[in-house]
Amino acid sequence: MMHPGYDNPETESPHSVSVSELTGHIKAILEGTFPSVWIAGEISDLVKARSGHLYFTLKDNDAQIRGIIWRSTAMRLRDEIKEGQAVLCLGDVEVYAARGSYQLVVRQVQQQGLGPLQQKFEKLRAALHAEGLFSAELKKPLPAFPKRIGVITSPSSAAVRDFLKASQGRFRGTEIIVIPALVQGVGSVPSITQAIKAAHANSLGLDVIVLTRGGGSLEDLWSFNEEAVVRAVAKSKLPIVSAIGHEIDITLCDLAADVRALTPTDAASQVLPDAERLTQTVLELELRLRRISQFMITTRREELKRLESSTVLRKPFEIIQLRSRLLDEWDQRARRAMESKLKLAQARLVTAAASLSALSPLDVLTRGYSVTLDSEGNAIKEATKLKPGDAIQTRLHQGRVESTVVKVSQS
Repeated sequence: MMHPGYDNPETESPHSVSVSELTGHIKAILEGTFPSVWIAGEISDLVKARSGHLYFTLKDNDAQIRGIIWRSTAMRLRDEIKEGQAVLCLGDVEVYAARGSYQLVVRQVQQQGLGPLQQKFEKLRAALHAEGLFSAELKKPLPAFPKRIGVITSPSSAAVRDFLKASQGRFRGTEIIVIPALVQGVGSVPSITQAIKAAHANSLGLDVIVLTRGGGSLEDLWSFNEEAVVRAVAKSKLPIVSAIGHEIDITLCDLAADVRALTPTDAASQVLPDAERLTQTVLELELRLRRISQFMITTRREELKRLESSTVLRKPFEIIQLRSRLLDEWDQRARRAMESKLKLAQARLVTAAASLSALSPLDVLTRGYSVTLDSEGNAIKEATKLKPGDAIQTRLHQGRVESTVVKVSQS
């Protein structure tokens, strides 16, 4: 029996068919064999196009098939299908000739709950959340101007290329160190945890870690949902930015990290300052500094002009002479005031002396009177205060006379 597409082997040139013809034959056989079929599986890689069509992968533990729900069918679905759901899909197997692949065009969907992997995801998330591993209080702030950034990913991945490309338009005073790690498949979990541990080595001197990889299905990203990896992220002493998968992909590492970035490009914008904004800020500060400096210079010049026109600087000795003249005037005024006060005090003293002299008993003695004193010097006013034999003194205008009482008479 001869194979299709070949003539007799003895002929010189075999008869060939085009790719389109071969695909057409496969399409006819496949679509004719499976006109419509119910398929059970789990929704993965769900994409909702702007056109309204839904694209996804229907998978089980061992295989997968691409699925599509046209907009007209999607609008009639009673419940919205979600990532990780277990479903029953009724559809037709078709061959997409443009890509040489087959797919299931779904006409009906019956939901069966979450798939096994999604259930495992939700269970672990609930347990770690209850433990407080995703608490906001544990989140560390990112450094404003990191000197060294460690990027944990596959060195040949598109994620690291996107990150490095985006970094070129950011702040360039930062060194980026790629720390290789397996991000999918067997051995990826210990590889990622070991890379996080290596990033903490003092020799690297990192300021922040970026954990990243490209998009994929839940299975492709599952290494970042493993408990060992999530705990390593949560316990990191350095701030970690998680940029895993696409915007719609959420892993447990995203929840445990200090900052979640939607894409590797977004991660670069999270950890690196915007170079254009920094340049603009520097220019604005320079302009403000120039304005302030010019204002201060103008103000100081005006002050110098005022000082230049002042008498102190134009005629420095004039102020000294003026002060000397004022000092002389104050000296003369003080002297006149003192002399006036002294003369007034002298006049008051003379008046007081005259008054005192008029009242003094000694002044009476000048007219021939005398004063008799006892032995203690007190004036004797009554004779009854004496007795014969007492010593007395008589004070005259000039001199004293000491006597002894011979007789005391009351009259």
